[in-house]
Amino acid sequence: MPPESTTSAPITIALVDDYDVVVKGVANMLDPYRDRVLVAELDSTMPVEDAVDIVLYDSFAQPESDHEEIGVLVANPRARRVVVYTWNFHSDLVESARRHGAQGYLSKTLPARELVAALEAVHAGEVVISDVAARARSAPGLDWPGRGEGLSDREAEILALITQGKSNADIARLTYLSPNTVKSYIRTIYRKLGVGSRTQAVLWGVNHGFTPDHHRIEHWRGGP
Repeated sequence: MPPESTTSAPITIALVDDYDVVVKGVANMLDPYRDRVLVAELDSTMPVEDAVDIVLYDSFAQPESDHEEIGVLVANPRARRVVVYTWNFHSDLVESARRHGAQGYLSKTLPARELVAALEAVHAGEVVISDVAARARSAPGLDWPGRGEGLSDREAEILALITQGKSNADIARLTYLSPNTVKSYIRTIYRKLGVGSRTQAVLWGVNHGFTPDHHRIEHWRGGP
């Protein structure tokens, strides 16, 4: 059971990413803690409309090395605080996010209870940056395109970027992975999908939810 609420009213959250399945996974993971953290809206390539305490910006298949989107969210008067939710803890990315005004940089490996506690700390005025020593599995409950077909979270992200038309060099730059690591991921993706070319991989991605979504889900499960 989730711990008892320590606040008189739950923190309101907007979840932001280009993929519905990604933000829905986060919302589902947070649902047992809705007495402490209440999801107000889920946004896929749409601006935040509700006034919320925290915008949780999921970095899945987003341009991690270009934090302009974080700046846009920080500048939105409806967003009191902005927190990045990511797998990638390269020091340059953390520094860039902080420079653009993010008050938190949280790991997708955090169990739900620790994620909620971190969001409460940010809401209380702290700057919270997860201490991540090494790449680990995502927290239980998260979702991403292709998970049901056996793609790992990072493989799915690489395929999403391929489906968006990014080159290997683009992907390496955006994810802070080496070109050889990107090539290795792509080989594994091709093998898992049973495809032999980039064109076939893109077609598979288009047919399996790897193109960005474009809408808002308001009032998630009776939220504000």
